[in-house]
Order: sequence, then C-alpha cells, then structure tokens
Amino acid sequence: MTYLPDRLESGSPYPLGATFNGLGVNFAVFSAHAEKIELCVFEPTGKREIKRYELPEWTDEVWHGYLPDARPGLLYGYRAYGPYAPEQGHRFNPNKLLLDPYARRLQGDVRWTDALHGYRVRSRKEDLSFDPRDSAPAMPKGVVTNDSFDWSQDVRPNTPWSETVVYEAHAKGLTKLFEEVAPPERGTFAALSHPKVIDHLKRLGVTAVELMPIHAFVQDRFLQEKGLRNYWGYNTLGYFAPEQSYFAGESHDELRLAVRRLHAAGLEVILDVVYNHTCEGSERGPTMSWRGLDNATYYRLVQDQPRYTINDTGTGNTLNLEKARVIQMVTDSLRYWATSFGVDGFRFDLGLTLGREADGFNPGAAFFDVLRQDPILGKLKLSAEPWDIGPGGYQLGNFPPGFAEWNDKYRDGVRKYWRGDPSMRGELAARMSGSGDLFDRRARRPWASVNALAVHDGYTLADTVAYEQRHNEANGEDNRDGHSENYSRNWGAEGPTDDPAINDARRRVMRSMLTTLFTSLGTPLLLAGDEFGRSQGGNNNAYCQDNEIGWVDWSVLKTEEGEALMRFTSRLIALRREHPLLRPNNFLYGEAAANGVNDLEWWDERGHQLSPEDWDNPEGRALVMRRARQLEDGSVEAITLLLNASGDAITFTLPAPDVPRTVLVDSARPDEEAFEIGGDYEVGPQGAVLLRWTVVPEQAQAEQGA
Repeated sequence: MTYLPDRLESGSPYPLGATFNGLGVNFAVFSAHAEKIELCVFEPTGKREIKRYELPEWTDEVWHGYLPDARPGLLYGYRAYGPYAPEQGHRFNPNKLLLDPYARRLQGDVRWTDALHGYRVRSRKEDLSFDPRDSAPAMPKGVVTNDSFDWSQDVRPNTPWSETVVYEAHAKGLTKLFEEVAPPERGTFAALSHPKVIDHLKRLGVTAVELMPIHAFVQDRFLQEKGLRNYWGYNTLGYFAPEQSYFAGESHDELRLAVRRLHAAGLEVILDVVYNHTCEGSERGPTMSWRGLDNATYYRLVQDQPRYTINDTGTGNTLNLEKARVIQMVTDSLRYWATSFGVDGFRFDLGLTLGREADGFNPGAAFFDVLRQDPILGKLKLSAEPWDIGPGGYQLGNFPPGFAEWNDKYRDGVRKYWRGDPSMRGELAARMSGSGDLFDRRARRPWASVNALAVHDGYTLADTVAYEQRHNEANGEDNRDGHSENYSRNWGAEGPTDDPAINDARRRVMRSMLTTLFTSLGTPLLLAGDEFGRSQGGNNNAYCQDNEIGWVDWSVLKTEEGEALMRFTSRLIALRREHPLLRPNNFLYGEAAANGVNDLEWWDERGHQLSPEDWDNPEGRALVMRRARQLEDGSVEAITLLLNASGDAITFTLPAPDVPRTVLVDSARPDEEAFEIGGDYEVGPQGAVLLRWTVVPEQAQAEQGA
C-alpha cells in the first residue's frame, strides 16, 4: 500500500469486520458503550503503527468507516475510548490495541507483558487502577483478507446422523508423528489431506473427522512460564481466524483444500468450537479485544457487582449469549466457517453455557432458536457438551431437537461394566439402547446420544485398561489436575507390563468395549489412535502436552498388537455400516417386530428374560441383547449380543428360535472370520460376541406354532 488518505469515508455498518470491495476496505466494529473508536494501521511487519483514523460514523451501535485504496494484507487494530469504570462494568482503555473480533487472519503472537492489562497489575487498587502503557508491541494484528475459493465442484457427504461415525482428532497431534507425511507438513492442515492419512481414515471406516479447536488461540502465560504450551486450544483469541501455527504455508486455502479432499473421500469435517468464553480471563485478565471494545455487552457480569465477570466456564469469563450482537458474532463466525471453509458441523464446548439466561439454562434460549432456524446452520451437524461449572450445570438430554449431545453417562457406564462393577446390567442396557431415558422426547432420535469410550479429555482407551491412577506429573501441578476417578482398571499392573496374561486381558477388554460401542444405539465417537491402542502414559489431562505425550504415536500401529486392534475396529465399523439393526434410527422398546419376535429383548446367560430382581442382581455380569426387524420379504432378521464381564468363561443358552446363527464377532477370537454355530455358545472372560440369524416366514410360523 503506497497511499494512506488523511481521513476515512463514512463506509457502512454492514458487514462487521474488515471487508475488501475491490477499491478499498470497509471497517465496522460493534460497541454500544464506546465514545470513540480509532482504526490503527501498521506497516507490514506489524511492529510500527503508521496511521490512526477515527471511525467517522456510529450506526445502530456499530462504528464504521471506509479506507479507499486499502488492499488485502493491510495490518490493523482498534483503540476504544470510553469510561474506565470497572464498578459499572466498563473497561475502556485506548492505550490497549484491540483485535477486531471479526479479524479473519492474525499476524504475530501474543508477547506476555503486564502492559496487556487495562490496569496496573501490581497496584494496590488492583483492577480499579488504570494502565497507560501502549500494548500494541505485544499484540498480534488483524490482517485484511480477500477470501475467494472455488467450492462449485465440492460435494458435501451429508452423511445421515444414524450412519455417522465420528473420529475426534487434534489438527496437529494427528499427523505430527506420521512418517508418511513430509516433515515440513507434519502437524499441519496440509497433512490432513495427505493420501496416506485419508487412506487410514477410509480403511477405518469413520465418516466424519471432528477437529479439536482450530480457531486462533493464545499460549497461556502461566503455561509458558512453566515451559509448557496450550496444546488443546480451548482459549480463543479470534473466532474467524484459523490458528496460524497449523499451516505449513501462508495461504488459508491449505485448510480449504484439506476439507475439499476429505469431502471427496466421503468424509465430513466437524469443528470443536469454544464460544462459551474467550482468552481474556476474569476481570483481572488482559484487555485484548472484547473487554476493551465493550466489556459490559460481551461478558456476563455479576448483576449487583458488574466489576466482576461470572465464571460459569471455569476460565474466568462467560460470553453473554443473551445479547443480540454477541449471538450475531457467534452465528456470523459459524456461517463463515461453514461457507468459506466448507465445514459440515460444529461441536460446542461447554454448550450449556450458550443457553444460559439470568435464571439458568434454557433449552429455548435465543441462541438455540437462531441456530435451528438458520438456513445454513440449521442443516449442519450440531452437537454440544451439555455441562459447565455454573449453577444447574449438568443438562444431559435437555438440549432442543436438532442437537446431539456428548453422553458421559454412556462412557462411564460402559467402563464400569467392563471393569466388573456390580449392579451394572440395567445401566448398560439403558446406554446401549440410545439412552432413551434421556433423549426420547420432542421427536429426538437415538443419534442425539454421542457415545464414546474415550475423548481428548481423560484417558485414551488403552490407558483405561492400563492405569488406575492418573499420571499427570508432566503437567507441573503435582499430579493434582485431571479427573481423579476414571472408572478404569489396570488388570494387575500399573502401566506397561511384560506379563502376557495381563496384556491379553487388556486387549480383550478393549475389543469388548469397542464391540459395545459400535453395537449401541447412538452416534459412536472414536478418539484418534484408539483404533490401534495409543497411550498417553496415564496422563488424563494432556491439555498442555504439545509433545509425544499428546501426539498420536503411529509406531503403535506398526506393532502386531496395534495392527490387530486396527483390523478389529475396522471390522466393527464395517459391520455397523452393513447391518441396519446395529444403528436403528428409532428408539426400541420391546414392541413386536414380526412372528412373535420383539424389536428389542434382554436375557441372561441362561436364556431367561430378566426379571426386576435379575436386573438388580449385583453379581449379574452377563447380559444378552437381541434386536430384530422384519425384512421386505417377510422374513425376520435378528442380531444378538452376548456380554460377559466376569472373569470366567460362561456358556450362554441362546433364546428361541432354534436356528443356525452366524458369529460375526467374538472379542476372544478377533481374527476369526464369520462362522456358523448351532445351539449354545461359550463366551470367554470379559468377552463380547455378536451373532446374527434370519428366519424365513415358513420357519417363523413353524417356530411360533411349536
């Protein structure tokens, strides 16, 4: 840019952000309480401010101005003038350079200094004091972009929810140790679309990749001081800007190409998004964007003491989704990712927070209504984490139709059952049935329950069967962080062991847990690397482990055991795809399917239907589930799952009809292909067996008559 005029033209209040129109750039930023906002322009390195303009117009609480002849690549930020009155909720300080909440690209990193705070950090008046230092040298700058990409030939997979299998992965950690990818591209968006990465996902059979946060985020000061890094990324600095460190090159088209190639392979892309809080922390946190532009609008503040932010998220602040402009920012961000980057869905971190109002959580909150009616967002896959740490902060099953929810009751129930806890048959049956006790209302479907054995937060699947105590020493918090109860069992030794009996038990339990997952109603979610048994060494809170602890260790797949588990997991996913009875689209309640066979039935190992006493029997660790349906030709198809969580082999008496059955999977015989049996069947200790049979109409009538 060679010419900067003396003043801005009036411009337009819409759209928000910095918008290039071919002749110049329109700047528009919301603030209901500012008295003046200045646009600061920087030279290309971002180190020196070269021009400052007052935004000339204020329309509908949007400050705006137009800079003729400006081009993409221009670096900018804002300074906001207004009352510095923390007791009234206002924290304007024009000495602090503020990022545009709508900035689509950031240049530079946060350099931690006390000057980033609006107050003097060491003052006796604490956050009531005022800091006059310029924060610009320590702040990233926004970059004007011109987003254009040809999506005309892109075809979204649009996989039905009932057929969806989610693969949760970290954009960097998935490929950082993937040797097939060239070193400069490992751990980047470019690696996501590497043919070998896609081949692995296709071989596995998943249908959607759910990426942990890729919005621009900060490296927390307290972590840097301990020599650690924010690995997970749940501390957003910009809701429209991709995290720059995840790019191998300079162009954001690298991410768009990755999405295009994943789509071409039939894989959807879902983003884990963090709209419940920002990186600015509590009232004692830094002033980097929203706090300096309009603290009283963007954040939920204590009603009678607006000096203080409400901390329903555990991070110090909570975005105020009761405010129309905050809802607009979030939905504009979502639409941007859906249209400019082709994203197929979103998982809302601490999603309960987005439905909070003055009186608590409201499933009819404005934000949910806006999403559900939106012509773009309403068609995407939407899932939520249904809890936060605020009052009434657990709302599993209470989200409105259109949302799926992460179901921690499923994870905990399956883990408890397979480690041998007493009285778990009823709980397991409820979770395997899609948790209808929680989700069967308002015409919701079983897919609303997102079922997982492990997710990023907690143990991996392999660690669930190898550790009984967390091992988070590397996090620098004296092993006090992370969950203390993981419902895990080490099967005889803590951590790695050479004992073949213990290792056999661990592998068998993992296979049985995976069999449970992929035969349950609901949407299965698999943590990256669990398909071949990756470990984090017992660390159940690897949020700060941007290293071999947190990254997926692909060398495990090259071992005999890793490859065997990979084959077994792929086989389960293929069976789920091939057999609709493994993924019904409706809740089942034991109603007649055909010829005296019900759509869902439960038995014990004796072939007896379970009585109330049997369900409550604390020593009952064997369970038989059968689902059935009538086919178009009038025949009846059924699948039967035999579960044995005890330490001894059990011979199961199979319920009528007495017909040949095909063993599709036996977790004790993982490499054996399908084979037929007749009569009873022995299930090994901690074993899971999946059977299938069909009865033609004549046979069914004969069985019914007998």
